[in-house]
Amino acid sequence: MTNYIILALCIIVVLAYIFDISGKYSRIPSVILLIFMGIVLQLVLRHLPISIPNLQPVLPVIGTIGLILIVLEASLDLKLEKSKKGIILKSITAAFFLFLLFTAILTFMLTKFFGYSFKDSILNAMPLGIISSAVAIPAASLLKPSEKEFVVYESSFSDIFGIIFFDFILLGDGPIGDSIMALGFKSLITIVLGVVTTLILAALLHKISYHVNYVLIITSIVLIYTLAKMLVLPALLLVMIFGLTLSNNHLLERDFLKKYVNFEKFRTDIKSFKTILIELTFLVRSLFFIIFGFYVKVEGLLQWDNLLIASAITLGIFLLRYLFFKFILRMDPVPLVYFGPRGLITILLFISIPQVSRIPFLNEEVITIVILMTIILMTVGNMVSRGEKPEALLITEDDKPDPQFIPTDEKPEERLSE
Repeated sequence: MTNYIILALCIIVVLAYIFDISGKYSRIPSVILLIFMGIVLQLVLRHLPISIPNLQPVLPVIGTIGLILIVLEASLDLKLEKSKKGIILKSITAAFFLFLLFTAILTFMLTKFFGYSFKDSILNAMPLGIISSAVAIPAASLLKPSEKEFVVYESSFSDIFGIIFFDFILLGDGPIGDSIMALGFKSLITIVLGVVTTLILAALLHKISYHVNYVLIITSIVLIYTLAKMLVLPALLLVMIFGLTLSNNHLLERDFLKKYVNFEKFRTDIKSFKTILIELTFLVRSLFFIIFGFYVKVEGLLQWDNLLIASAITLGIFLLRYLFFKFILRMDPVPLVYFGPRGLITILLFISIPQVSRIPFLNEEVITIVILMTIILMTVGNMVSRGEKPEALLITEDDKPDPQFIPTDEKPEERLSE
């Protein structure tokens, strides 16, 4: 049995890798293929005499680690430059107001027309208002650089805002004014902690000479995130501060710091760290969505009521995005309007809602259908985008050979004569 399990895991990882590679050409996000692979595995194993242990309790753990790694990987790609100030401001504005507007509208409908309490309504609305960076960021790889950066910032800050406000509503039990002041104070503490922990972890990354060091850094980040969550702090902000600081280390390159930091070596360390991070993120993300697909209730996906509710929610999400991009941000809505997928963070927050606060018709099947519909629409956005061609992804500027480079001391004429 052990050999069969190992064989199955290897095949799953290889298929996930093939999905990831094929997505560069087909423009179909690997996430949707991973979910469908999980569903297919579920249907196949129903007819086989194989007992699979219950992995559902592991899903939130894998999802949380995946979220941390994805946001960290994305933030390591972001460069803070004056020329990008407009993109950063617009993406953060979109993340904040689209989340608030969607949550407010759905909360109003649930309280006004269905009679649910404000707290129950807003808790059920919030997970559906958050863009999943775990889905959006990998799928944005084929967009133009400016569009990709917009997606990275918008989805990452959507996660941050969503988690902050969700915890604020779920755990807040005092007067609203006191709760808002506490939220502001905690955000300030988080920024200070982010700076301190970034300095410590960056020093470890740079100074540790032991052959096992990147695992220690990643483990420390997960540890700090978990402790911050236990203290009800906006923990994802800590992760993003760390990633942004590493990716923009050139801004810290001052004479007095050069005495203590070899920035050339530091950048080499960051490059190696990022390579390990990308590999680990791929593995964790793939396992999460396959397991998620494996536990999807297929019968519930085909019920008319669930399809109707999910379709209405999906329509509302993208209609709101289109209007906001067109008339508020005054940007070309295509293809960015399509990049509002729900996914990992939606699942994590939804399963965090207390059972007594759940709204029956916003069930797991509806959430799953919304996730699938938004990912399919994002696939459409990838197909209509005019981003990079697949060939451009295979050879980067760093990989192109120097036309002046000659591999030996001989001149080309001498080599030809031989």
